[in-house]
Amino acid sequence: MLTLVTGGNGFIGRAIVEQLLARGDRVRVIGRHDYPELAARGVECLRTNLAAPDANAVLGVALRGVEVVFHVAAKAGVWGPFDEYYRNNVTATQRVVRAAERAGVPKLVFTSSPSVVFGEEDVEGADESRPYPERYLSHYQHTKALAERFVLAREAIATTAIRPPLVWGLGDPHLFPRILARARAGRLVQIGDGTNKVDITYVENCAEAHLLAADRLSEHSPLRGRAYFIGQEQPVNLWAFINEVVTRAGYRPVRRKISLKRAVQIATLFERTYELLGIPAEPPLTRLTAVQLARSRWFDLSAARRDLGYGPRISTEEGLRRTLAALG
Repeated sequence: MLTLVTGGNGFIGRAIVEQLLARGDRVRVIGRHDYPELAARGVECLRTNLAAPDANAVLGVALRGVEVVFHVAAKAGVWGPFDEYYRNNVTATQRVVRAAERAGVPKLVFTSSPSVVFGEEDVEGADESRPYPERYLSHYQHTKALAERFVLAREAIATTAIRPPLVWGLGDPHLFPRILARARAGRLVQIGDGTNKVDITYVENCAEAHLLAADRLSEHSPLRGRAYFIGQEQPVNLWAFINEVVTRAGYRPVRRKISLKRAVQIATLFERTYELLGIPAEPPLTRLTAVQLARSRWFDLSAARRDLGYGPRISTEEGLRRTLAALG
């Protein structure tokens, strides 16, 4: 099978590419840079900025003969101009999907996020019927939700979306490095009472969910037009998990605490100050980060088990062992 992976050298995209290669699929990737390591392994690499209008020419070449697209490329993070998030998460997605339709590609798997249904309250055991909130705390959430809704509403191509929470593992450029950097600097502070549970996802399990979705997606399958929550088998207590990560990495556990109310007040002040002064860097704390660190965010995964045949092959403990060993 010939596949196209957008963002194929990113964290999740690379894990998808590795699993596609391991099972013998032909793989193309498209991204902003050259990827000689992938090219040396037989991956066809094409270079473009998917948010730019001239990407259509490259997409026309990239999509020839493709049987499934994994659209993983996105702008992540919690800070930055709305227009930048919109171009990279909405405009780029629309461009990829429409190009795939023109090329006659039969199916597309979209990498979404459970944060598209996050408001400011706890989410405990919700399923995919949970509605999008009326207000978002970040441009990332808002634009990923807009992109997901566009993807799932398509009629000319079979689409589905995977919503992986807190993805971590080998090659993680975000979650563990940020936690350990703050632990190293003595700047980790528990927000909330520490009882909140969250879903997490080891990156190889995340990639496998994408492949399972692609294999089961078709014109008339139950996956079409639907999003799926995935994760590990059980949610974890977030602060117990963070403390396990930092102590196994050789740092002291989190001792300082602050209430969510106070954290949101501080984050709001930071955000307003940074916006007023036009500071492009991410503030030390944002409202979304504060809420994510204090609220429960876990989901009913039964739909993914039923329709995708999904079940995390790599346990949280094994994932931690592999990840922390690689970090040295």
